[in-house]
Amino acid sequence: MTIKAGDRLPEVPLQRIRDGVETVDTGQLFENRNVVLFAVPGAFTPTCSEKHLPGFVEHFDEFRRKGIEVACMSVNDPFVMQAWGQSQHVPDELMMLADGNAQFTRALGLEMDASAYGMGTRSKRFALYVEDGIVKQVWVEAPGEFRVTSAEHVLSQLP
Repeated sequence: MTIKAGDRLPEVPLQRIRDGVETVDTGQLFENRNVVLFAVPGAFTPTCSEKHLPGFVEHFDEFRRKGIEVACMSVNDPFVMQAWGQSQHVPDELMMLADGNAQFTRALGLEMDASAYGMGTRSKRFALYVEDGIVKQVWVEAPGEFRVTSAEHVLSQLP
C-alpha cells in the first residue's frame, strides 16, 4: 500500500556518510523535525542531476527559512550518494540518504521496476512533507514526468 497523508513513516534503516558510513533509522531521523524528503530513481541520471537535485540545492535556503530540513534519497549505496552530492555542490545540511536495498522505498509503496533499463528496483520520483514522522503531503510523479516533485512546486504547497 502506498504511503498517504496522515500515515506515520515506516521505521527502516537508511545509510549516509558523515564521518564514515552511518546507519540511521527513519523513526529517529524524522522525529521532532519538519522535513521534505524527495526521492529520485537514480543518482547521476539525467533528470535527477540536471533538474531535480539542483532545484533543491538552489532553493535550499528557502526551505530552511520555513524551518524545513531537506533530504534526498535514492536506491543507491551511500558512497554513490556522497559522490553525487559532492558533484552537485550539495550543502552539508541537505541529507543525502541511501536506500541501497530499497527497503524504505518498498515500505512506502513507492518502488518501481526499472529492470528494462538495467537498474532493477528503484524508487519512483516522489516528495513527502513530514512533520515529526507523520506524512502531511505526498507528491508522486507519473512515469517520465518531472513537475509535482520539483523544489519550486513543493515550496509553493508548503505552509
